[in-house]
Amino acid sequence: MLGCGGFIGSHLLDHLLTNNSVRIEGWDPEFSKIIGHLSNPRFKLHKTSISDPGTKEQLEQAITQADVVVNLAAICNPAEYNKRPLQVIHSNLFDVYHVIKMCAAHRKWLVHFSTSEVYGDPLEHPQTESYWGNVNPIGLRSCYDEGKRVAETLMMDYHRQNGVDTRIARIFNTYGPRMLENDGRVVSNFIVQALQGKPLTIYGDGKQTRAFCFVEDLVDGLVRLMNADGLYDPVNLGNQGEFTIEELAIEVARLCGANTNIRHEPLPADDPRQRKPDTTRAHDLLGWEPKVILREGLERTIADFRARL
Repeated sequence: MLGCGGFIGSHLLDHLLTNNSVRIEGWDPEFSKIIGHLSNPRFKLHKTSISDPGTKEQLEQAITQADVVVNLAAICNPAEYNKRPLQVIHSNLFDVYHVIKMCAAHRKWLVHFSTSEVYGDPLEHPQTESYWGNVNPIGLRSCYDEGKRVAETLMMDYHRQNGVDTRIARIFNTYGPRMLENDGRVVSNFIVQALQGKPLTIYGDGKQTRAFCFVEDLVDGLVRLMNADGLYDPVNLGNQGEFTIEELAIEVARLCGANTNIRHEPLPADDPRQRKPDTTRAHDLLGWEPKVILREGLERTIADFRARL
């Protein structure tokens, strides 16, 4: 499992080690979220990134012994797009290339975690998997958006040309415990600001929409996809409950017991105006649908942030 120490990766690792008898070999330089698993005899952690020099031989050896390779490794923090765009695209493109090349050589099954960002600022709403997207290829977000889009191209081409058994999950906005305080995402931004008594920062007029999926629901969908047979085309995973950013800010402030003070800043370039998944494929092919409503998920997330802050 590549990227096992991140927000989503740590929750997926919890689920797999708790509910299955699997053995997992993980790769991630950040392991504070999974420190409780380090003593588990069914889990081995390499405290390094697959981008680091000298790791590819170790990784290939591990892949030869694996049944399934799961790739969550990526730089997906929006704050990094302007700071380290080359590292972002390298993480989201070249690391995938090296991993899928190894999977092809050793006939291994690869599950890749993509993103709703492949749809860009969508002109179709809600977004179906057949929609090609509306992405600026030279914008400030393109290091992430286009990196993920080309990674999907690699997955499908290796499947078609080399017969690699692939799965692609297009993950929409996900939130929950263990999010980083400074990850640049709207849910964590609002919670931290509300708990610290600061104004909540909204970029633009706040009328842009998102659909927020609780991480517990997402992991359920991911596990179903990992266990699905012959499902090679991308599958949307996300909640269909759509909220404006302004509505989210008001709800976070209310649940945190804070005043609803809002500060508006200019909208970043190419920021999507609407984002909502069509999850018909996930429902019909995986029997999956999210269960946690926004209020419940925010309460659990806020409790985690409150304990850490």
